[in-house]
Amino acid sequence: MLDFLTLQTTSAHPALISIIYTVLLSFALSSLIAIVYEKTFRGLSYSRNYVQAIILSSIVAATVMQAIGDSLARGLGMIGALAIVRFRTSFKDPRDIIFMFAALAAGVACGVNGYSVAVVGTLGFCLAGFILYWSPFGQTSYFDGMLRFNIENDAENKSLLEDVLRAYCKTFALITLRDMAQDRRLDYAYHIKLKKGKRKDDFIEALREIKTIKGIHLLLQETTVEL
Repeated sequence: MLDFLTLQTTSAHPALISIIYTVLLSFALSSLIAIVYEKTFRGLSYSRNYVQAIILSSIVAATVMQAIGDSLARGLGMIGALAIVRFRTSFKDPRDIIFMFAALAAGVACGVNGYSVAVVGTLGFCLAGFILYWSPFGQTSYFDGMLRFNIENDAENKSLLEDVLRAYCKTFALITLRDMAQDRRLDYAYHIKLKKGKRKDDFIEALREIKTIKGIHLLLQETTVEL
């Protein structure tokens, strides 16, 4: 059996078994973080590439820390090398940044042989993620699509539009409303969630039956499908 305590020592030249153990543990912990992210995700911008980046970033962080070890010269050299690489990735949601930091923290902890810290910290983070997901701080409703169109500004069209939305959508919320053609037309943008069993094509056809509607754009996004 692998002696867990012997792997807690820090060395400038780590043994091969320690390196393998570090990589595997960082992969396992970051995979757990990625699973929690996927299970607690609600929104329209889910990306499988981001989930993979969470897992891979932890392994990279662990490898970097293993390479540096206790060497100050290696640390300064690594800083200089990483300064050459410019990361221009933007995050739409602050929550995405936190999950990336969690994976990096797990990798760094594994890289410096702080396995107990890595395991306990990751488990605590994942537990907190699930608690917040089901707590009052979590989002109470969510949407799986965005609908945009423009329509003539009169009471009859608005009434027909509401009837279609209520018939096909479980929930819908107006995001933006913009005047067009000197207030003769209105441009709408909605977040929507279709009712179970309702098809996208049928919903669009029902909208097109409103004679004055134009420019219908419907983007549906399931939470487990990449944009």
